[in-house]
Amino acid sequence: MVDPRTAHEAATPTQKPQRTPKAGRDLPAAIATGAALLIPAVLGIIFFPLLLILVAVVLLCMGVWEVARAVETAGRLRLPKAPLYFGAAAMPLAAHYGGAEALTLALMVTCTAVVVAAAARRIPEPGPSVMASIFVACWVPFLISFAVLLLNQPEGQWRLAVVVLLVVANDTFGYMVGVLFGRHPIAPKVSPKKSWEGFAGSIAGSVLVGVLASTLIFDEHWLIGAALAASVVVAATAGDFSESMVKRELGLKDMSYVLPGHGGVMDRLDSLVFAMPTAYFVIVALTDVGGASLLD
Repeated sequence: MVDPRTAHEAATPTQKPQRTPKAGRDLPAAIATGAALLIPAVLGIIFFPLLLILVAVVLLCMGVWEVARAVETAGRLRLPKAPLYFGAAAMPLAAHYGGAEALTLALMVTCTAVVVAAAARRIPEPGPSVMASIFVACWVPFLISFAVLLLNQPEGQWRLAVVVLLVVANDTFGYMVGVLFGRHPIAPKVSPKKSWEGFAGSIAGSVLVGVLASTLIFDEHWLIGAALAASVVVAATAGDFSESMVKRELGLKDMSYVLPGHGGVMDRLDSLVFAMPTAYFVIVALTDVGGASLLD
Protein backbone atom coordinates (compact mmCIF):
# COMPACT_ATOMS: atom_id res chain seq x y z
CA MET A 1 0.00 0.00 0.00
CA VAL A 2 1.34 3.39 -1.02
CA ASP A 3 1.65 6.01 1.70
CA PRO A 4 -0.60 8.98 0.66
CA ARG A 5 2.02 11.45 1.93
CA THR A 6 4.69 9.81 -0.25
CA ALA A 7 2.39 9.87 -3.24
CA HIS A 8 1.56 13.51 -2.67
CA GLU A 9 5.25 14.45 -2.41
CA ALA A 10 6.01 12.52 -5.60
CA ALA A 11 3.19 14.25 -7.48
CA THR A 12 4.23 17.70 -6.33
CA PRO A 13 6.99 19.31 -8.44
CA THR A 14 10.18 19.86 -6.52
CA GLN A 15 10.58 23.54 -5.63
CA LYS A 16 13.94 25.09 -6.29
CA PRO A 17 15.51 26.63 -3.22
CA GLN A 18 15.59 30.43 -3.24
CA ARG A 19 18.94 31.86 -4.09
CA THR A 20 20.51 34.13 -1.56
CA PRO A 21 22.29 37.15 -3.04
CA LYS A 22 26.03 36.96 -2.61
CA ALA A 23 26.03 40.43 -1.09
CA GLY A 24 23.60 39.24 1.60
CA ARG A 25 20.97 41.78 0.55
CA ASP A 26 18.61 42.68 -2.27
CA LEU A 27 21.08 44.65 -4.40
CA PRO A 28 18.57 46.37 -6.78
CA ALA A 29 16.46 47.45 -3.80
CA ALA A 30 19.58 48.66 -1.98
CA ILE A 31 20.67 50.74 -4.99
CA ALA A 32 17.20 52.23 -5.47
CA THR A 33 16.88 53.11 -1.79
CA GLY A 34 20.38 54.59 -1.69
CA ALA A 35 19.63 56.77 -4.73
CA ALA A 36 16.32 57.91 -3.24
CA LEU A 37 18.16 59.08 -0.12
CA LEU A 38 21.34 60.35 -1.76
CA ILE A 39 19.83 62.53 -4.50
CA PRO A 40 17.80 64.87 -2.23
CA ALA A 41 20.64 64.91 0.31
CA VAL A 42 23.18 66.03 -2.33
CA LEU A 43 20.77 68.62 -3.73
CA GLY A 44 20.15 69.88 -0.21
CA ILE A 45 23.83 70.12 0.66
CA ILE A 46 24.75 72.02 -2.51
CA PHE A 47 21.66 74.05 -3.42
CA PHE A 48 18.77 73.83 -0.94
CA PRO A 49 19.75 73.57 2.76
CA LEU A 50 16.09 73.43 3.84
CA LEU A 51 15.59 70.34 1.65
CA LEU A 52 18.46 68.65 3.47
CA ILE A 53 16.92 69.60 6.82
CA LEU A 54 13.56 68.19 5.70
CA VAL A 55 15.26 64.91 4.72
CA ALA A 56 17.04 64.91 8.07
CA VAL A 57 13.76 65.42 9.98
CA VAL A 58 12.12 62.52 8.14
CA LEU A 59 15.08 60.19 8.73
CA LEU A 60 15.43 61.21 12.39
CA CYS A 61 11.73 60.57 13.05
CA MET A 62 12.12 57.14 11.44
CA GLY A 63 15.25 56.52 13.50
CA VAL A 64 13.47 57.51 16.71
CA TRP A 65 10.59 55.19 15.86
CA GLU A 66 12.75 52.15 15.17
CA VAL A 67 15.06 52.57 18.18
CA ALA A 68 12.16 53.27 20.55
CA ARG A 69 10.25 50.27 19.18
CA ALA A 70 13.30 48.02 19.56
CA VAL A 71 13.88 49.19 23.14
CA GLU A 72 10.22 48.65 24.01
CA THR A 73 10.17 45.16 22.50
CA ALA A 74 13.40 43.96 24.10
CA GLY A 75 13.12 45.78 27.42
CA ARG A 76 9.36 45.48 27.83
CA LEU A 77 9.12 49.21 28.46
CA ARG A 78 6.73 51.90 27.32
CA LEU A 79 8.44 55.03 25.99
CA PRO A 80 6.65 58.38 25.61
CA LYS A 81 7.21 58.73 21.87
CA ALA A 82 5.48 62.07 21.17
CA PRO A 83 8.24 64.12 22.84
CA LEU A 84 10.83 62.10 20.92
CA TYR A 85 9.18 62.87 17.59
CA PHE A 86 9.02 66.51 18.65
CA GLY A 87 12.74 66.46 19.40
CA ALA A 88 13.56 64.76 16.09
CA ALA A 89 11.84 67.61 14.25
CA ALA A 90 12.86 70.46 16.55
CA MET A 91 16.60 69.78 16.95
CA PRO A 92 17.72 70.10 13.31
CA LEU A 93 15.47 73.15 12.86
CA ALA A 94 16.84 74.70 16.05
CA ALA A 95 20.41 74.02 14.89
CA HIS A 96 19.68 75.71 11.55
CA TYR A 97 17.99 78.82 12.88
CA GLY A 98 19.64 79.24 16.29
CA GLY A 99 22.97 77.43 16.26
CA ALA A 100 24.50 75.32 19.01
CA GLU A 101 22.70 77.15 21.83
CA ALA A 102 19.28 76.55 20.27
CA LEU A 103 20.15 72.89 19.60
CA THR A 104 21.07 72.42 23.27
CA LEU A 105 17.85 74.14 24.33
CA ALA A 106 15.81 71.86 22.06
CA LEU A 107 17.44 68.82 23.68
CA MET A 108 16.64 70.15 27.17
CA VAL A 109 13.01 70.83 26.20
CA THR A 110 12.73 67.33 24.72
CA CYS A 111 14.10 65.69 27.87
CA THR A 112 11.76 67.77 30.06
CA ALA A 113 8.80 66.83 27.87
CA VAL A 114 9.77 63.15 28.20
CA VAL A 115 9.65 63.38 32.00
CA VAL A 116 6.32 65.26 31.98
CA ALA A 117 4.76 62.82 29.50
CA ALA A 118 5.91 59.80 31.50
CA ALA A 119 4.40 61.26 34.67
CA ALA A 120 1.16 62.41 33.01
CA ARG A 121 0.52 59.05 31.34
CA ARG A 122 1.60 57.11 34.44
CA ILE A 123 3.88 54.91 32.40
CA PRO A 124 4.89 51.68 34.19
CA GLU A 125 8.52 51.66 35.34
CA PRO A 126 8.93 55.40 34.68
CA GLY A 127 12.60 55.50 35.68
CA PRO A 128 13.93 53.04 33.05
CA SER A 129 11.45 54.41 30.47
CA VAL A 130 12.62 58.00 30.97
CA MET A 131 16.30 57.03 30.86
CA ALA A 132 15.78 54.99 27.68
CA SER A 133 13.87 57.87 26.08
CA ILE A 134 16.61 60.37 26.92
CA PHE A 135 19.16 57.96 25.42
CA VAL A 136 17.12 57.82 22.20
CA ALA A 137 16.84 61.63 22.09
CA CYS A 138 20.59 62.09 22.52
CA TRP A 139 21.75 59.24 20.31
CA VAL A 140 19.50 59.87 17.31
CA PRO A 141 18.44 63.51 16.74
CA PHE A 142 20.86 65.46 18.95
CA LEU A 143 24.20 64.09 17.71
CA ILE A 144 23.21 63.92 14.05
CA SER A 145 21.90 67.51 14.16
CA PHE A 146 25.53 68.61 14.37
CA ALA A 147 25.50 68.09 10.59
CA VAL A 148 23.20 71.12 10.40
CA LEU A 149 25.57 73.13 12.60
CA LEU A 150 28.37 72.18 10.22
CA LEU A 151 26.25 73.29 7.27
CA ASN A 152 25.97 76.76 8.84
CA GLN A 153 29.75 77.23 9.02
CA PRO A 154 31.66 79.21 6.37
CA GLU A 155 31.77 77.09 3.21
CA GLY A 156 29.46 74.79 5.14
CA GLN A 157 28.06 72.97 2.10
CA TRP A 158 31.53 71.85 1.06
CA ARG A 159 32.57 71.11 4.65
CA LEU A 160 29.59 68.81 5.13
CA ALA A 161 30.10 67.16 1.75
CA VAL A 162 33.75 66.44 2.61
CA VAL A 163 32.81 64.94 6.00
CA VAL A 164 30.24 62.66 4.34
CA LEU A 165 32.91 61.71 1.79
CA LEU A 166 35.32 60.89 4.62
CA VAL A 167 32.73 58.61 6.23
CA VAL A 168 32.21 56.88 2.88
CA ALA A 169 35.99 56.54 2.47
CA ASN A 170 36.21 55.08 5.97
CA ASP A 171 33.66 52.39 5.11
CA THR A 172 35.02 51.70 1.62
CA PHE A 173 38.74 51.48 2.36
CA GLY A 174 38.12 49.68 5.64
CA TYR A 175 36.01 47.06 3.89
CA MET A 176 38.45 46.51 1.03
CA VAL A 177 41.54 46.23 3.22
CA GLY A 178 39.70 44.20 5.83
CA VAL A 179 38.49 41.65 3.27
CA LEU A 180 41.95 41.30 1.71
CA PHE A 181 44.21 41.45 4.75
CA GLY A 182 42.04 41.38 7.88
CA ARG A 183 43.38 38.90 10.44
CA HIS A 184 43.14 40.56 13.86
CA PRO A 185 39.65 41.62 15.02
CA ILE A 186 39.40 44.79 17.10
CA ALA A 187 36.49 43.66 19.29
CA PRO A 188 35.39 40.15 18.27
CA LYS A 189 32.54 39.99 20.78
CA VAL A 190 31.00 43.23 19.47
CA SER A 191 31.78 43.22 15.75
CA PRO A 192 33.89 40.22 14.67
CA LYS A 193 34.30 41.43 11.07
CA LYS A 194 36.11 44.67 11.96
CA SER A 195 39.86 44.18 12.01
CA TRP A 196 42.86 46.31 12.88
CA GLU A 197 44.04 45.92 9.30
CA GLY A 198 40.73 47.30 8.04
CA PHE A 199 40.97 50.17 10.52
CA ALA A 200 44.45 51.00 9.20
CA GLY A 201 43.03 50.97 5.66
CA SER A 202 40.28 53.34 6.75
CA ILE A 203 42.83 55.74 8.25
CA ALA A 204 45.09 55.66 5.19
CA GLY A 205 42.31 56.08 2.61
CA SER A 206 40.44 58.75 4.55
CA VAL A 207 43.60 60.76 5.29
CA LEU A 208 44.38 60.77 1.58
CA VAL A 209 40.88 62.09 0.83
CA GLY A 210 41.13 64.66 3.63
CA VAL A 211 44.51 65.97 2.49
CA LEU A 212 43.29 66.33 -1.09
CA ALA A 213 40.15 68.14 0.08
CA SER A 214 42.10 70.57 2.28
CA THR A 215 44.64 71.48 -0.39
CA LEU A 216 42.41 71.46 -3.48
CA ILE A 217 39.03 72.66 -2.16
CA PHE A 218 39.78 74.85 0.85
CA ASP A 219 43.40 75.88 0.14
CA GLU A 220 44.38 74.97 3.72
CA HIS A 221 47.37 73.28 5.30
CA TRP A 222 47.33 69.57 4.54
CA LEU A 223 47.59 68.74 8.26
CA ILE A 224 44.06 70.09 8.79
CA GLY A 225 42.66 67.55 6.34
CA ALA A 226 44.73 64.76 7.85
CA ALA A 227 43.63 65.60 11.40
CA LEU A 228 39.98 65.86 10.35
CA ALA A 229 40.10 62.55 8.48
CA ALA A 230 41.75 60.66 11.34
CA SER A 231 39.24 62.08 13.83
CA VAL A 232 36.29 61.18 11.62
CA VAL A 233 37.55 57.60 11.17
CA VAL A 234 37.90 57.09 14.93
CA ALA A 235 34.46 58.61 15.57
CA ALA A 236 32.78 56.68 12.74
CA THR A 237 34.30 53.42 13.99
CA ALA A 238 33.05 54.19 17.49
CA GLY A 239 29.61 54.83 16.02
CA ASP A 240 29.65 51.46 14.26
CA PHE A 241 30.65 49.69 17.46
CA SER A 242 28.07 51.55 19.55
CA GLU A 243 25.22 50.51 17.27
CA SER A 244 26.52 46.93 17.20
CA MET A 245 26.55 46.91 21.01
CA VAL A 246 23.01 48.30 21.19
CA LYS A 247 21.72 45.71 18.71
CA ARG A 248 23.52 42.93 20.55
CA GLU A 249 21.94 44.00 23.83
CA LEU A 250 18.50 44.15 22.17
CA GLY A 251 19.01 40.82 20.36
CA LEU A 252 18.63 42.33 16.87
CA LYS A 253 20.38 41.84 13.55
CA ASP A 254 18.98 45.06 12.03
CA MET A 255 17.24 47.92 13.78
CA SER A 256 14.29 47.56 11.39
CA TYR A 257 13.51 46.87 7.74
CA VAL A 258 12.09 50.26 6.72
CA LEU A 259 14.81 50.80 4.06
CA PRO A 260 14.60 48.03 1.44
CA GLY A 261 17.98 46.41 0.93
CA HIS A 262 19.56 48.34 3.81
CA GLY A 263 17.73 47.41 7.01
CA GLY A 264 16.96 50.24 9.39
CA VAL A 265 17.70 53.96 9.31
CA MET A 266 20.18 53.67 12.17
CA ASP A 267 21.94 50.84 10.33
CA ARG A 268 22.85 53.48 7.74
CA LEU A 269 23.39 56.45 10.07
CA ASP A 270 25.47 54.68 12.71
CA SER A 271 28.80 55.98 11.34
CA LEU A 272 27.48 59.55 11.28
CA VAL A 273 26.26 59.64 14.88
CA PHE A 274 29.67 60.42 16.41
CA ALA A 275 31.36 61.57 13.20
CA MET A 276 29.24 64.72 12.80
CA PRO A 277 29.87 66.30 16.23
CA THR A 278 33.53 65.26 16.04
CA ALA A 279 33.95 66.85 12.61
CA TYR A 280 32.14 70.00 13.75
CA PHE A 281 34.39 70.57 16.76
CA VAL A 282 37.58 69.70 14.85
CA ILE A 283 36.72 72.08 12.00
CA VAL A 284 35.77 74.90 14.37
CA ALA A 285 38.93 74.38 16.43
CA LEU A 286 41.31 74.21 13.47
CA THR A 287 39.83 76.73 11.05
CA ASP A 288 37.78 79.29 12.98
CA VAL A 289 40.13 80.72 15.63
CA GLY A 290 40.39 84.42 14.92
CA GLY A 291 38.91 83.78 11.48
CA ALA A 292 41.95 81.83 10.29
CA SER A 293 43.50 78.42 10.43
CA LEU A 294 45.62 77.46 13.43
CA LEU A 295 48.29 76.33 10.99
CA ASP A 296 48.43 79.55 8.93
